[in-house]
Amino acid sequence: MVETRQDTEAATFPRLLLAHAQTRAQRPAFREKDLGIWQATTWQQVAAEVRAFACGLAALGFKRGMSLAIIGNNCPRLYWAMSAAQALGGMPVPLYQDAPAADMAYVLGDANVDFVMAEDQEQVDKVFEIKENLPRIAHVIYDDERGMRNYHQPELLSFARVQELGRAYDRAHPDFFMNEIKAGQPDDVAIILYTSGTTGKPKGVCHSHRAMIATARTLVEFDALNEEDDILCYLPLAWVGDFLYSFAQQHVAGFCLNCPESPNTVMTDLREIGPTYYFAPPRIYENILTQVMIRIEDAGWIKRKMFHGFMRVARRMGMRILDKKPGVSLVERLQYALGDLLVYGPLKNVLGMSRLRVAYTGGEAIGPDLFDFYRSMGINLKQLYGMTETCVTVCMQPSGDVKLDSVGRPMKGVEVRIADNGEVLVRSPGLMKEYFKRPEATAEAIDAEGYFHTGDAGFFDSDGHLKIIDRAKDVGKMACGSMFAPKYIENKLKFFPFVKEAVTFGNEREQCMAFINIDMDAVGNWAERRNLPYSGHTDLAANPAVYELVRECVEKVNADLVADPLLADSQIHRFLILHKELDPDDEELTRTRKVRRGFIAEKYAVLIDALYGGKQSQYIETQVKFEDGRQGMISADLKIAEAKTFEVLKSAA
Repeated sequence: MVETRQDTEAATFPRLLLAHAQTRAQRPAFREKDLGIWQATTWQQVAAEVRAFACGLAALGFKRGMSLAIIGNNCPRLYWAMSAAQALGGMPVPLYQDAPAADMAYVLGDANVDFVMAEDQEQVDKVFEIKENLPRIAHVIYDDERGMRNYHQPELLSFARVQELGRAYDRAHPDFFMNEIKAGQPDDVAIILYTSGTTGKPKGVCHSHRAMIATARTLVEFDALNEEDDILCYLPLAWVGDFLYSFAQQHVAGFCLNCPESPNTVMTDLREIGPTYYFAPPRIYENILTQVMIRIEDAGWIKRKMFHGFMRVARRMGMRILDKKPGVSLVERLQYALGDLLVYGPLKNVLGMSRLRVAYTGGEAIGPDLFDFYRSMGINLKQLYGMTETCVTVCMQPSGDVKLDSVGRPMKGVEVRIADNGEVLVRSPGLMKEYFKRPEATAEAIDAEGYFHTGDAGFFDSDGHLKIIDRAKDVGKMACGSMFAPKYIENKLKFFPFVKEAVTFGNEREQCMAFINIDMDAVGNWAERRNLPYSGHTDLAANPAVYELVRECVEKVNADLVADPLLADSQIHRFLILHKELDPDDEELTRTRKVRRGFIAEKYAVLIDALYGGKQSQYIETQVKFEDGRQGMISADLKIAEAKTFEVLKSAA
C-alpha cells in the first residue's frame, strides 16, 4: 500500500495538531471549567502551549525515547503534556490518579519514567513519597500551584515555569521543535497504557501513532464525527478509552474536548456541555440509573406512576422507533411522543443527554436490562468490544442494527476468528506494538499469524454479530454439566439499583452462590424513607430488611435465568451481603473497577465454605486500607440467606 503525502503529513499526533492549528486555528480545541466559568482554548493556542512546554522539557534534558508519566484528573495541561512528549519522540505514560503511592511506584519503575507531570499537591506528595526508590526520575512538574508555596525540592517545577524555560529555549533554537516533529515516525510509540491487572501485575501496552490514528479514523468515519461535536473528558487518563475516544478522535476529527471542574461536578458539567458523543463503561451507566431510580422513589406518587407507566410504553416500542423499524402503529407513536414530552425528554435533559447523537459502552459486558433502559428512552446507546491491546475497537454496533446480547460486527480492517476452544482471536491495524520490556509476554499474546489472543469466550450468531459469553478462564460448568458464566449472572444482579457489585461462584459445584455488595446511596436512601436507623455500611448491610430487599432482586434474576436453557442451572441458591465495599485499594477490584475474581475467592474462602457448608452465618475479620495509607480491621458476623429457585423444565428428547 502506497502512502499519500497527506497520510505522511498526518502520520503522528503532533503533525495532526499542527494541521488543525492551521486549518481551524480559531475553533475551540479544549474547554475547562475553572472557578465556575468555562474557559476555551483554540487549536492555535493549544499548538503554542504544546510547543512551549515541549521546548521546556527539552531544556531540562528530555530526549527521544524517554518516558513522561502523567498523573491527575482530566485537565487541558495534562493532555498538552502528552502532546509535548510525543512531539519530542517521547512516550507518555498516564497513571490512575486514585492509585496509592505504592501502586504508582510499580508503574513508574516498570515504564522507566524519567519525568513526571502531576496535576496538584496530592499527586506530587505521592510521587515524593516513593521517589527515593526511583532514582531515574529527574524532574517532577505540577500544574495546580495551590498548596505548593513551601515545596522547595530542586527537581520540582511548575508547568508555567517549564513553559518559560521553553520559550527561551525556542528563541535560542528556532528550528528545534519542527525538526523534532519531522523526525517522528508513524511506528514510534505514541503512548504506553497499563492493563488493569486482573490476573497479575499490570503490563505496559505500547501503541504506535499509526495504530491509534488508524483506529480513530475508523471510528470517526463509522459515526460521522466532525469538528462540531463535543465530548466531556471525565474517564481516567490511564484508561485506553479516554485516550482513543477523547485525545485520538479529537486529533482526527477536530472536535472540542471539555474537561470538568472536578470529578465531583461531572454530572453538573455534563448537563451544561450537553455532549453530542458519549462514551462510558457499564458502571457509569449503572451509577446514572441508580441515581435516577433514587430520585424517582423520592418523587410524589403521581410522578412515580407516570414514570413507570411511560417506561413500560418505552420498553414496548422505544427501540423499534429508535432503529426506525416497521410495525409501530400511529397510536403507539403518539403514546411514545407523549412519554417523550413528559418523561424521556426531561429525564435526558437532567442527565445532560439531550444532544447525544451516539453513546457507546465498553470495557466489559453491559446487562441487557440496563442496555434496554437507555435505548428505550431514545438514547442511541451501542456496545463495542475490545481491549487495551487492540486499541479497544474490535467490534461495534452500527446504528439501526443493534442487538442487546451482542457487541456488533467486526470493524473495517479487523479480522476476528473463534479458536477451537471458543476463544476470540483478533488481527487488526490497531493491534499493540508490544508489551513494554516483555518480549515473552508479547509472543505469548500474539501468535505467529498475527492474531491477538483475547482470553474471552465468544461466538458469532447467524447475522454475523459477535457474542461474548465471559472471560474464557471464568466460563466453567456446573456439576451437572451446564454452562456457568459468572459475569452474565452478575450483570443481571447489578441492573438493580440496590446492588453495586456481585461475585458469583459455581464452577464444578452443585449450586451457584453469590456475594452481594449493596449500593450505599441507593440502599441508604431506601432505608431512610422507611425510617430504618443505621450507623454505617456494615450496619446497613446486616439489616434484615436489606436482606429481604436483596433477596427480591436475587429471586427476580433466578426467574430470568430459568428461561435460559444454557444458564437455568446457574440460579443462585444462597447469598450473603458483604460487610464492606469491594475496593481497588484492597486489591479486590482493578483500577477500572473489574472484579479480581481469583483474589476475592482466596481472600474470602471462609465465606465461600460457609455458603456451601450450609451455615446460617459466618464471622469474618477483614483487613482494609484507608485513603491515608493506614490499615485497619473490620469484623462482622455475616448472615447467609436462602433464595427461591425455579424448576428447570427439561425439553423433550
